[in-house]
Amino acid sequence: MTGYYILLGVFSLIGGWVSSKLKSKFNLYSKAPNSSRLSGYEVAHAMMKHYGVEGVKIVQGKGTLTDHYNPATRTVALSPAVFNGRSISSAAVAAHEVGHVIQHATAYKMLTMRSQLVPIVKFSATIQQIMIFGFIFAVGSGLVGEWVITILAITYGITALFAFITLPVEFDASKRALAWLDETGITSGAEYEGSKDALWWAALTYVSQALSALVMFLYFLSLTRQKR
Repeated sequence: MTGYYILLGVFSLIGGWVSSKLKSKFNLYSKAPNSSRLSGYEVAHAMMKHYGVEGVKIVQGKGTLTDHYNPATRTVALSPAVFNGRSISSAAVAAHEVGHVIQHATAYKMLTMRSQLVPIVKFSATIQQIMIFGFIFAVGSGLVGEWVITILAITYGITALFAFITLPVEFDASKRALAWLDETGITSGAEYEGSKDALWWAALTYVSQALSALVMFLYFLSLTRQKR
């Protein structure tokens, strides 16, 4: 159990640091206007028009860094700062989300696979939350059931699989975004490097999540072997 808390603590610290770094980068580049003076909404609209994508809604969401693309509803939701902003950050994030739209339009295999796993991952996450409480209680009472550990190993395995499939999806979306921003000149020179830097830190949050999930999977997998 001590090992669990140590691993959880280490990766929570790493994840927190990466998240903090991402926010600082976003804030830095949100103060630097992009030379095109286009808002995030306009950037997203222009990129979809460039690739001939139709039928995708661009809406203003809530919160900060909550930007995402929902393939099921074909909706790009941009946080207020990105939707209305005319900065390097807003252009980079908006283009990244449209990168996912282009993936969807071109049937990018990893995005398709990721979308198919979403229902399974949601169900697995619910079971995982229940089982983790059962695991903590069982350890406290000195009775750790093998079935609890096995279920946790399976659910963390699903989480890790989903997290690693997400990595190429995110990196590819950023690659598409940066290529388009550079090609169109919406961000160029130092602006382009700023966009690249911001998206790099955004990608690292997914790397951190993937490694955390992998370590927890390996931890519970090792416990199942100890029980045999």
